[in-house]
Amino acid sequence: MKKRIAVALLSLLAVMQFSASAQEVAVKTNLIYDATLTINAGVEARLAPKWTFDLSGNFNGWKVNEHYWKHWLIQPEARYWLCETFQGHFFAAHALGGQFNLGNIHNSIKFLGSDFSKLTDRRYQGWMVGAGVAYGYSWILNRHWNIEAEFGFGYIYTHYDVYPCAKCGTKIAKDRSHNYVGPTKAAINLVYTF
Repeated sequence: MKKRIAVALLSLLAVMQFSASAQEVAVKTNLIYDATLTINAGVEARLAPKWTFDLSGNFNGWKVNEHYWKHWLIQPEARYWLCETFQGHFFAAHALGGQFNLGNIHNSIKFLGSDFSKLTDRRYQGWMVGAGVAYGYSWILNRHWNIEAEFGFGYIYTHYDVYPCAKCGTKIAKDRSHNYVGPTKAAINLVYTF
């Protein structure tokens, strides 16, 4: 009986310590994705005094002016904070996975072996997985609100089919793949902590 009471008291103290400490959880939205009409949300939880786990998701299921930018993406991330969680500098490692349907995006970008100009007159539909590392900084605005900036770099493997135009349904290439190395995350997050 004494052991049960002791365990109950220790459990109660642990719960009280958890609720009395600084912010433990944050919800966020990436303002860059918001600007591209991509629905997104993230949740971040404190795991230890300097460690948090962040999980974000993005969805864009429509076309705008005949431009296809359809995709969904999940991006889990472990963060190490140099000072305290949810404030100041942090380093991170993330993974990502999702599907895409991209086309009729006029550009002339060629970057680190990837030719994005092909999106001008072709549509690419497939899936992706990858990983990367990142650096970020979080500015405290008040007791609950922060602004956070983050940039990540890494590797993405894509597997896709190619179509001759944004509206066409006839494949011109099947089961292609590409190894991408470059930016894997860019965020300016509006964060609410509690």
